Amino acid sequence: MQDASPRLSRTIWIGVALVVLLMAFAFLLSGLKGRQRASHVRPTGSGAEDLATTGQIADFTLTNQANQPVKLADLRGKVWVADIIFSRCAGPCPRMTRQMASLQAALPKDSSARLVTLTTDPDFDTPEVLARYAKRFNAETNRWWFLTGDKKEIAALATEGLKLTGFLETKPEDRLNPADLFIHSTLFVIVDKQARLRGVIETDSDSGSWTNLQAELVETIRTLEREK
Repeated sequence: MQDASPRLSRTIWIGVALVVLLMAFAFLLSGLKGRQRASHVRPTGSGAEDLATTGQIADFTLTNQANQPVKLADLRGKVWVADIIFSRCAGPCPRMTRQMASLQAALPKDSSARLVTLTTDPDFDTPEVLARYAKRFNAETNRWWFLTGDKKEIAALATEGLKLTGFLETKPEDRLNPADLFIHSTLFVIVDKQARLRGVIETDSDSGSWTNLQAELVETIRTLEREK
């Protein structure tokens, strides 16, 4: 009986030490995850050789906000950044479009990069609606295209080509408000001059983080523009 107490005491202290170690490990892991969440352009590196090719864009034909046809051939030889939104969105879409507008302003004047915004809601987002939406965010129409068109073609480009999360229509009973119509990706994806996927960036960040992410995004675009 006399030996039980020291053994019990040692067991308790060992347990306390393990709990402390586990807490320290969890804290370290959360810090790493936080850094990875704001880990900028993925994949990334100091040169174009580090920006691995992760997919190839197939040909498509859609319509921009000026009611003009846009094909993959119109983007050949250009680096472009793409996202997907819908104009009636009351969730992340306005923020994403503001971030794209900020990127537009940050691109050097000699850059030939293009910005491409797809809609998940082509029935409502006609070229006329998208033209008003583009004007609202001061889009430069020679550089930034808002694309609408056939639902199946938009879905193929968004999910199969750009690898954006498949967008889903929100069921009426699950809608938080009348504009809560779709669930869709909040990513920006980067496509090179040969229509290959070369990077992805999560836009769901605060304004301070976005400033840093945007700077790296511009650097990535310039790196890809220097490729032959």
